[in-house]
Amino acid sequence: MEVKVNILRKATLRGYTRLILAYLFCLVLLSVYQYVTLYGKGVTDQIFGVSFFLALIHHIGFSSLIALIFVLPYRLLEHVKPRLGIKFIFTILVLLLCVETLLIGYYTVAYVPLGSDILGYSIQSILNIIFKSDIFGMYVAGIFAVLIFTFYTFFKFTGSFYHYISKMFPFTIFLMSLFLMTLFTERKPINDNKTQYLAYNLISTSLDKTDYIAKTEFPLLKENVDKDVLGTYFNLKEEAPNFVFIIVEGLGEDFVGIDAEFGGFTPFIDELTQESLYFDHFLSNTGRTFGVIPSLLGSLPFGKNGFMNLKDIPNKVTLFSVLKNNGYHTNFYMGANSSFNHLDQFLRSENIDVLVDRSKYERIYKLQPADAAGASWGYPDKELYKKAMAVYRPDSIPRLDVFMTLTTHEPFLLPNQGFYDAKVAAILETSNRYEKRTRKLIAKNKAIFSCLLYGDEALRDFMFAYKKKPSYSNTIFVITGDHRLVPIPQNNTLSRFHVPMLFYSPLLKEPKKISAVSSHLDVVPSILAMLSKKYNIKLPKKTSWLGSGLDMHAEFRSAKNIPLMRNKNELNDFIAKECFYSSGNLFSIRKNLVLEELDVDTRNYEVLLNNFKGLNAYVTKENKILPEEYAPYKVEKNKFTSEEIVWINSQFNGRDFDNAYETARQFAFDGQYDKALLLINFILSEVPSHIDAKILKGRVTAWSGAYKEASLILEECLETNPNYDDIYLAMLDIYFWSDTNEKVLFLYERIEDNNIKSKEVGKKVKRSYQIVQKKGKESNTLIVNANIEAYMASEI
Repeated sequence: MEVKVNILRKATLRGYTRLILAYLFCLVLLSVYQYVTLYGKGVTDQIFGVSFFLALIHHIGFSSLIALIFVLPYRLLEHVKPRLGIKFIFTILVLLLCVETLLIGYYTVAYVPLGSDILGYSIQSILNIIFKSDIFGMYVAGIFAVLIFTFYTFFKFTGSFYHYISKMFPFTIFLMSLFLMTLFTERKPINDNKTQYLAYNLISTSLDKTDYIAKTEFPLLKENVDKDVLGTYFNLKEEAPNFVFIIVEGLGEDFVGIDAEFGGFTPFIDELTQESLYFDHFLSNTGRTFGVIPSLLGSLPFGKNGFMNLKDIPNKVTLFSVLKNNGYHTNFYMGANSSFNHLDQFLRSENIDVLVDRSKYERIYKLQPADAAGASWGYPDKELYKKAMAVYRPDSIPRLDVFMTLTTHEPFLLPNQGFYDAKVAAILETSNRYEKRTRKLIAKNKAIFSCLLYGDEALRDFMFAYKKKPSYSNTIFVITGDHRLVPIPQNNTLSRFHVPMLFYSPLLKEPKKISAVSSHLDVVPSILAMLSKKYNIKLPKKTSWLGSGLDMHAEFRSAKNIPLMRNKNELNDFIAKECFYSSGNLFSIRKNLVLEELDVDTRNYEVLLNNFKGLNAYVTKENKILPEEYAPYKVEKNKFTSEEIVWINSQFNGRDFDNAYETARQFAFDGQYDKALLLINFILSEVPSHIDAKILKGRVTAWSGAYKEASLILEECLETNPNYDDIYLAMLDIYFWSDTNEKVLFLYERIEDNNIKSKEVGKKVKRSYQIVQKKGKESNTLIVNANIEAYMASEI
């Protein structure tokens, strides 16, 4: 009888090397996918060019490094148990391939590699970019499956020719040589191994020196210098002017003006440049939206992940607080959720009068089309302006109105998409202004340019409507971009920050183009200096502006020191007068912000950047921007005792406020009202616009017997979210519990105005109204009674 014995043998370096080769092969395939995708989008002119082969070299180097790192644990695990090491390394390499796949997916959408900015965003936000903005996200599971299958198949295949590899030089020396080779090869984001880039970026950020030895407690504090550089350009009236800021999502200078590379898709803004104070060498201070409001309206430092993402907002002065303190009515309008990037907390700290965000739109307004996942960012630009004009109320006092648009943001979806796509096609067909590469990029990114056309048209309609208002003749419009559109390839690193800046107004004496370099940080100091000189407005005795005021020199020059934060947690760019220092490289800044690389010692510029990093970290972490006595408004946060904080931390993981809301809701249902209110107050201290938490607070307060207080809470909710059914349900319940059902007669008007069609609301209206009828307290207006009865009949 023949007996077969299966002997489990240790895996040798032969198997280990085959795994590394299979890993390298899959990295090459991922690079092919990246370059094919970029070529298909018109971003690159070829697939298998020099950049592709540089990517192969970097993949070889990274594979060699991975092999060196894991060879020791591989051998140790094989000694512990045969085949354990090979299984462990197989799993590790598969995970690394999945990570590289996701990072390449991100890069083909955002066109920038994911680095230390990952620390400033939630994983969900990053996945949203990958999965919602590109076809890659639709097939990622399939891509993973194919990749793993390919990895395993190639590993098995290499067994047939390994004897050729085994004749090569000693294993470790060979790998070290390959890795060292990559250190002398040009490394760019497009050809870098994305996993290596992420790891290196995270490590360098963690080792980044931001130590700052403060020579004075408030290093930014200075006497308020009111040098007025703007006033001579305006015929200011006796009454202080209104200001309307319009921040257009993604509006880079590359899309504006007759000479713009991608011009022709913002015809109205192009016209405005000829009728305005137009700054054509202007810079946003951040490469993403998170920083535009603090920089443009506050001239504030960045913090680690953006000023608005600071856990505790430091004392500060902004245009909002100064103008409000001088009798202005302050308003902010947007179509998205104001809780994004904690904007609502920032605005609340400035005590603004009106905040209109996504939650404040009635049903007559149409949301932006949903993306592939069924989610909508909010309301497109035309709906934003319509809503603002609908809530606009003439006032005897001056106004500050700030608009933030969203249509020109991923996923680039807009109403009547086909109409604007056809307009893009017509422009391409009839225009001779575009070079071959530019034409290809526009054709491959038609949705983006359709959004630009739509956004420009929306702005035109808004301006025409505003001109009909009496206040128009005394209004200054400030129009700019938050940063340049990311998905369209940029000419250089500085292009990301290059945005137009327009001061347009009937008060303007004459249009003029200003070509000196300034940034968003310089706007507030100049506006307040103009107002201070003309109207003697009250300013804090001392200020801490990061900017020094607008450079009004007509000819091109770069004479300022300007910090630039590319992404959250990535403060690696700094303008030092005529030079631009970026991630260790130094460039000379030429006209049109063309960069010329300099081969000089960069240590002095590195010191400048590091000094700013230290200053930025110190003033934001330690609340040393401004002494409390100079801040017009103090940031009021709910005070929690040490014991309460410990309990809150035991119930809440610090990330998912919706989950915290569900926990508070359960406490309320269980009758533990004190615990529910404590957790609700904590949620609202961190996310003041969390409407469900506010409604729950009103209900819990009513359950505790404080009906009057509960009504006030819900009435405030109704003012901010008039089209949300749950508020009406809660208010009707409180009327019923407190036996004040007659209030339904007044609430009904809001229900009718906001077109509330909920059957549950209808049932509760009927309940309250029938009680009112029994008491003989129905309205003395027959029309109201008839309308309520008709409403109940139609809904039940």
